[in-house]
Amino acid sequence: MTSKYKNEIQFELFGDYALFTDPLTKIGGEKLSYSVPTYQALKGIVESIYWKPTIVYFIDELRVMKPIQMESKGVRPIEYGGGNTLAHYTYLKDVHYQVRAHFEFNDNRPDLAFDRIDGKHYSILQRSLKAGGRRDIFLGTRECQGYVAPCEFGSGEGFYDGQEEYQLGTMIHGFNYPDETGFNQLDVRLWRAVMNNGYIKFPKPEECTIIRPIKEMEPKKFSPNQVQSVEQLLLDLGGE
Repeated sequence: MTSKYKNEIQFELFGDYALFTDPLTKIGGEKLSYSVPTYQALKGIVESIYWKPTIVYFIDELRVMKPIQMESKGVRPIEYGGGNTLAHYTYLKDVHYQVRAHFEFNDNRPDLAFDRIDGKHYSILQRSLKAGGRRDIFLGTRECQGYVAPCEFGSGEGFYDGQEEYQLGTMIHGFNYPDETGFNQLDVRLWRAVMNNGYIKFPKPEECTIIRPIKEMEPKKFSPNQVQSVEQLLLDLGGE
């Protein structure tokens, strides 16, 4: 569906398996997926559809369309020192979501002000979505292939329609990167997720109150020579 807002995207996301890893389960090589995608995972998926450092995506809402099911598998991950070991990963199975998100120009990147062209990024985003994304879509990890397609957010029947508040516990919301915050610091955000009737409304990053610093970090620097103009991208896609 084409949104009436020229910075919004609505799409369905689906795949056979997903692994949105709860970091607390990584100890000992085991991995257990969260029950639903994190804000950061969905943001990465939207960036795989289309992204430039000129814009920042915000995930507004997620709708869970199918029942939450899990399946454990024995895997042999490769170790850094060579060889492999046996581990058990617990994946989400047969996932299907609807996602509503939007983008804003990144005010913390004044070096890319030349690329802030209203309407152009929106046109490329919609074309990229119809093509299934400009990069491969992964559902949390590389072995979980995902697929995207345009949709009208809220349309159709969902498994959790009519089921009220469902507490999902404390989850990772996402990361505060220096090029998006203006501070030379990498932080992780946490939040207490709640699903109502199958819908999860995400707070904006600045609304998260549980913040933990990770390390100092500086933003990557870009110049006009390193960034293809949005005008040229449209021409490459056969647009005007």
